[in-house]
Amino acid sequence: MDIQQQAAVSDPARQAGAGGATAAAGTAPNGQVNNDVGRLALVDFHEACGRILSAINTVIDGKEEAARLALTVLLAQGHLLVEDVPGVGKTMLAKTLARTIDCSVHRIQFTPDLLPSDVTGVSIYNQDKHSFEFRPGPVFANIVIGDEINRASAKTQSALLECMEEHQVTVDGRSYRLEPPFMVVATQNPIEMEGTYPLPEAQRDRFMARISMGYPDPRAEMDMLENHQSTSPLADVRPVVGMADVRAMVATVQDVYVSPAVKEYTVNIGRATREHPYLRLGASPRALLQLLRAAKAAAALDGRDFVLPDDIAAVSEAVLSHRLMLDRKAVTAGEDAPGIVASILAKVPVSGESRRPAV
Repeated sequence: MDIQQQAAVSDPARQAGAGGATAAAGTAPNGQVNNDVGRLALVDFHEACGRILSAINTVIDGKEEAARLALTVLLAQGHLLVEDVPGVGKTMLAKTLARTIDCSVHRIQFTPDLLPSDVTGVSIYNQDKHSFEFRPGPVFANIVIGDEINRASAKTQSALLECMEEHQVTVDGRSYRLEPPFMVVATQNPIEMEGTYPLPEAQRDRFMARISMGYPDPRAEMDMLENHQSTSPLADVRPVVGMADVRAMVATVQDVYVSPAVKEYTVNIGRATREHPYLRLGASPRALLQLLRAAKAAAALDGRDFVLPDDIAAVSEAVLSHRLMLDRKAVTAGEDAPGIVASILAKVPVSGESRRPAV
């Protein structure tokens, strides 16, 4: 097993390893942060987000939009899939985001021979105590970086399903809670690359968003050659927020108001994907929940405490495209998932008030 530990396993994971399931403070049974966690004023929220984005942008040149979306997914309590060819900064983005937060970070290098227990952990017999003890795997961290996730078999990929959806690990009939914030940032090479395995639909649906890094523009590439020759840009990255800050930021996002009109707009987008003639599989109910959560985070990043239809539209391509399965007619017509999402957004009408009602 090729596992690089970036930080020690968090205390709740150690307690779980001692043989008990641990519920971290501020954690609801479904892994979401409880509403009684302190919130930040929007000014403080915006300032903290600015520090995180500034730190990321000092490392990843010319990818401000990717950095913002990664932060959006973190604040919306989702998971991020970064897909592109090797060498464009997928893992660097994941590592940089993790280093800006004072939390535990583990990295897993997915390979064809990686086993599910290499990810979740395993029970080992202790001869001195004459009992089995659970040894937590690298998934017990606040941020888990899954490098080249589609190089592992489907059996190993599926080991993340319970972790991502329920924020817990079940081994030998016992469940162990994962401490919030918990985020999986997985990278994958395009499936046309040799030696890769497509992610199952069930696992793709658990990633809130997918982004493609793309090549940097010439100016950003020149800056990279100028500044990153002798040392790694990660060497100078320091945490700019703590775990308590992130929990408060997440609670702030949860408090963002969504009007009935915006909820109806979200449902109509989902129904349009299910009825589209070029799609075999449209957006699931889980996809619409995650679309709304991402939109709430996007609104908070813009300094608003309410969601606009524009927020839904802004995150729709990243949240929906990787979940849609194209029909053969779409391939023949030269259509792709992002284009279909864009056409749906252009047709679905918006009506009603989006602002929070006056008290």
